[in-house]
Amino acid sequence: MKRRDLLGLAAAPLLAACATPPTDPAPNPAPVAEAVPTPQPAASAATPAGPPPREWRAAWVATVANIDWPSKRGLSAEAQQAEIRSLCDTAVHIGLNALILQVRPSADALYESALEPWSEFLTGTQGQHPGYDPLAVWLAEARLRGLELHAWLNPYRARSSTAKSAPAANHVSRSQPDWVKRYGDQLWIDPGEPAAAEHTLAVVRDLLARYAVDGIHIDDYFYPYPVQDATKVDVDFPDDPSWQKYLASGGSLARADWRRYNVNSLVQRLYATVHQARPGTRVGISPFGLPRPDLRPPGITGFSQYDKLYADVELWLREGWMDYLAPQLYWPRAQTAQAFEPLLQAWGTLNPLGRPIHPGLFTSRIDTTAQSWPPDEIVGQIDCIRRLAPGSGHIHFSLVALAQNRKGIADALRDGPYAAR
Repeated sequence: MKRRDLLGLAAAPLLAACATPPTDPAPNPAPVAEAVPTPQPAASAATPAGPPPREWRAAWVATVANIDWPSKRGLSAEAQQAEIRSLCDTAVHIGLNALILQVRPSADALYESALEPWSEFLTGTQGQHPGYDPLAVWLAEARLRGLELHAWLNPYRARSSTAKSAPAANHVSRSQPDWVKRYGDQLWIDPGEPAAAEHTLAVVRDLLARYAVDGIHIDDYFYPYPVQDATKVDVDFPDDPSWQKYLASGGSLARADWRRYNVNSLVQRLYATVHQARPGTRVGISPFGLPRPDLRPPGITGFSQYDKLYADVELWLREGWMDYLAPQLYWPRAQTAQAFEPLLQAWGTLNPLGRPIHPGLFTSRIDTTAQSWPPDEIVGQIDCIRRLAPGSGHIHFSLVALAQNRKGIADALRDGPYAAR
């Protein structure tokens, strides 16, 4: 099952939680079978991050499958750069003040990198130089317009279902095949491989050493969304080699707890790495929008990222391993099983350190289909955020819906909630 299939969750069953995380962190992943250890902080993560000085109005710029930019593979360098300038102009005209650019969609790069190959979404061929440095141009154009630019990386996906190019020789699927698993129609880096986690952190350090981005951002892809077999039963992620190595090393956690530990470790280390490599850079995480089943408001039901993606987002909030949280609240306000306002309030109650919460809004659900949302839905959600969390902000998925001004949504924002700059 893919994420898009989970957005109509009104009829989805409530999934039970596996375990409750412990209060005290433990340094190693195998002390007691019942306890789920928390990685030791390598930086003073518990110091609350201050809120941004103004309402944060952001949009994701997805490069995977050419969702937002570039508009198609194989455009000339000049055409790609013209699109960058146009999208930045659009963001400022509407009233946005930040963009979140996907620079590592599939263990590849939309910037100069000696560690990973150029993304195929630029030229059509993975590893082929596009003739310029896209991230450098995005940074320069954003700075000219007073826009923040956050670099969005996918830590685990190695090949998307929309990929067409053969992998480059230096792609992890060829250089480190033991790290990479086929799952459904995608390739995935096994979170249980310690060397793979080290590689991802090296990618982050390298990026921050050369690009003064305002933030590092990861989304909801941790362990992959479940795929199902012909009988509609979830197919387990094929991580038996790393699981057996863990057991052979003396590990005693249950498999689900071990998987959560793997993700927890990367999230904690990512936070420390970013703040050590470029102090002042913000770390943002945008998880699936539903909290753990046992921590939800009454009446909220649906998919459990805690049980299926092994993402313990509530733990990360408690420990302060992010500077802002952007839960993907991709449902209309009237959808009671995933009601927007109770979910926004719920994430606030799970935030003891007071990290900024900038909900993700499904603005791209405004389209030409019969299921399209009216623009008033997004405007109403922004009003709800302002009422419940004044001065916080939100993120639109994604910029293309605003650039196309679908059903007048860009006009409605510019003349309505964004009229006061």
